[in-house]
Amino acid sequence: MNTIKQADFQSFAEFYPYYLQEHGNPTCRRLHFFGTLFVLTIVAAVIGGASSWWLLALPVVGYGFAWVGHYVFEKNRPATFKYPFYSLAGDFVMFKDILVRRIDW
Repeated sequence: MNTIKQADFQSFAEFYPYYLQEHGNPTCRRLHFFGTLFVLTIVAAVIGGASSWWLLALPVVGYGFAWVGHYVFEKNRPATFKYPFYSLAGDFVMFKDILVRRIDW
């Protein structure tokens, strides 16, 4: 397998292949998927009238599932620490790519 080395990426397009490489374990990807799904569910619930206090759960839900996936199953350090904005975008793009079956479940 051709391994992409971590570098200072100039664009999200350069970063996303690295991001996918760091999510090779199916359980890690699934945990990311569910974390992102729950984040979207909370945001929709708040928009729909639920208490805005639920927004405090967003980082716990989003990062909690993802970090368990990385530390327990992937056995790597989340890219969030070095590339927080690209990683956040990567979560949503990977979520979409799983939904449209561009990436294996």
